[in-house]
Amino acid sequence: MAESLLKVIDVYKSFVGVQALKNVTFTIQPGEIHCLAGENGSGKSTLIKIISGVYTPDAGHMELNGTLYKKITPIEAINNGVQVIYQDFSVFPNLTVMENLAVNSELSEHRKFVNWKRMRLIAQEAVKKIDFEVDLDEIVGSLSVAQKQMVAISRSLLFNTKLIIMDEPTTALTKKEVHNLFEIILKLKERGISILFVSHKLNEMYEISENFTILRSGQVVATGSTSQLDRKKFSFFMTGREFTERHFKAESISAEPIFEARNVGIENSFSDVSFTLRQGEIIGVTGLLDSGRTELALSLFGIQQIDSGHFFVHGKPAVIDSPKAAMAHNIGFVPEDRLSEGLFLPQSIADNVVISEIDRLTRRAGLVDKEKRSNEIVKWVKELAIATPNPDNACHTLSGGNQQRVVLAKWLACNLEILVLNGPTVGVDIGSKHDIHGILQSLAKAGLGLIIISDDLPEVLENCSRVLVMKAGKIAADLDTGKTNESAILSYMM
Repeated sequence: MAESLLKVIDVYKSFVGVQALKNVTFTIQPGEIHCLAGENGSGKSTLIKIISGVYTPDAGHMELNGTLYKKITPIEAINNGVQVIYQDFSVFPNLTVMENLAVNSELSEHRKFVNWKRMRLIAQEAVKKIDFEVDLDEIVGSLSVAQKQMVAISRSLLFNTKLIIMDEPTTALTKKEVHNLFEIILKLKERGISILFVSHKLNEMYEISENFTILRSGQVVATGSTSQLDRKKFSFFMTGREFTERHFKAESISAEPIFEARNVGIENSFSDVSFTLRQGEIIGVTGLLDSGRTELALSLFGIQQIDSGHFFVHGKPAVIDSPKAAMAHNIGFVPEDRLSEGLFLPQSIADNVVISEIDRLTRRAGLVDKEKRSNEIVKWVKELAIATPNPDNACHTLSGGNQQRVVLAKWLACNLEILVLNGPTVGVDIGSKHDIHGILQSLAKAGLGLIIISDDLPEVLENCSRVLVMKAGKIAADLDTGKTNESAILSYMM
């Protein structure tokens, strides 16, 4: 058997008494695609930083290319062929593609003067390695997420790379972009480059990786061949919990629609979209990124205005031309990007929970009724099981799943009738995802009408009684989820 590229052996790491890693051991061979999985807080990021030399382990050691290291510096890791591509890609948004690709080479060689011709040659060599077509003079900040990722991958290949660590590389990518990324990863494998693919998505683990390691509470709970893993085992290893699948069935649906869209459209986005939503029902909307599903989601909350067709609420025409107008019709909206659109991260969890109902909690004199405010905070933290020792803590201290619960709490406090959710579990780990699905199904059973916009087909099939499949700006199919499957939905999407 070929010598291992990387061995992590009995590694321990703690921070101020908190054990981040305990007795972690795993191995990566040359040209291997290895998936590292675990929920938020499982120790994945700590392990990545130990491998790349950012952190020094308290105990244990690593072997890289056959050399033993009790501790390793970032420069030594790079010289051993280790490159890390973090979720933000660590690119300079104000520089060009060429400058981003060549800057590390210039700095590592301690050059005092810029040679633009040399930098262009370096950049051309970098993009050629993965057949990445891009304008080298384009400002990186204007590129798509997928293009920024390609810049980061191209840059990583300039340094005799042997191992690329990709930290949650598909979080903000469309299905097509994920497919393209996987093709590039397979080409890198053919060249003998190993990939440590960090993810918490089972379908990605199956599709791209040969072997896996799962961390929970800083310890390796499972490792082996991906072919030995199924969904039930994966969920248990990730969370320590056994889940039963809960396929939603609408139990008590109102006779009349609470919301209706008739032939609505936005020029160059979608057209002639019609559907109804009844009280107690969850309907899904899915499709590829350019299908019009995102624009439809935004129009339902007045962020984008329709220019054809009509909306109706309780059978009466409703002009939804702004979020304020949507809220007046008791419509709430959970955005796909909770970090920039759904929450005030530096503010307290408490403030985020009550912000949408602040007028109701304010007395005539303009002062907030502290008792009412406190009661609302306690109610929603308890009801949605938001895991926090103190609601006065900043919202950014929460995990992704708990942040999403805060977004839900913010809207549910407004006594909604209709809740639109665009990607309700994007970036949420498997345990929180299961819990959020349970909350949504309970809300529907309590009489709320929900619209879930998502490209996560298992999520749509599990939680919706109907799914609208969009393609090229139109509804290609209206399907009963009890009588369809992922393959059928994909056939309409493609």
